[in-house]
Amino acid sequence: MPSKLSFSSKLLGTTMDIGLFIVPWVLIYYFYHYIEKSRKQQWDTLKLEALVKELELKTIKSHINPHFIFNALNSIRALIDENPLRARTAITELSNILRSSMQAEKLETVTFEKELSIVKDYLALECIRFEERLKIEYSIDEETLDQPVPPMMLQTLVENAIKHGIGKQVNGGVIKVISDFRNHYHELIIQNTGNLNGQLNGDGFGLSSTRNRLQLLFGEKANFEIRQIGGLVEARVQIPVEINVKAI
Repeated sequence: MPSKLSFSSKLLGTTMDIGLFIVPWVLIYYFYHYIEKSRKQQWDTLKLEALVKELELKTIKSHINPHFIFNALNSIRALIDENPLRARTAITELSNILRSSMQAEKLETVTFEKELSIVKDYLALECIRFEERLKIEYSIDEETLDQPVPPMMLQTLVENAIKHGIGKQVNGGVIKVISDFRNHYHELIIQNTGNLNGQLNGDGFGLSSTRNRLQLLFGEKANFEIRQIGGLVEARVQIPVEINVKAI
């Protein structure tokens, strides 16, 4: 009887020793695979979020097409006999704008300098149509020229100012483009003669796409607002300069 008890005690002790050796390794094994599975799920979630973001940006940008093409072509046609040199220049300006619009789907940001050159081409074409009714002013801090901005964003805001602002004024008005640094933000301001009610009360695809693109690219730190200041409508974009987004 004592021998059987001794054998049982030894068996129990051996089993416990083996258990104490195996259990930690089993726990380590399952813990390791649990961590790996969690990491994979997190990585898959991040990839999915990145894909959704990319699709959102492409969807937004795919709708950003110049609405003034037919007006520009009509203006160029009128210039062919009257001022052939200006007509050739206008064709180049229109080509630059259309090329940038096509490239917008491929790029997340461009330098403000590149975006500004497109805006200048656009406004030069609109000056043909509006003649003396359109006055243009620029207030640009040259140090902001290398800052990243969403492609065609500024052009969209200027186009909105022309369509819903200047275009509704019998005597025309002024478009002012401002770029400066303020409180760690790159601040872009478009001012135009007109009333906010004439600009869809700040709604419409052009303005909503601006909000969406800024949020997708820069997060909640970026700001966009449109407001009435006296006889001017002001669209203001603020992009945090501390976020390093590579511009092309």
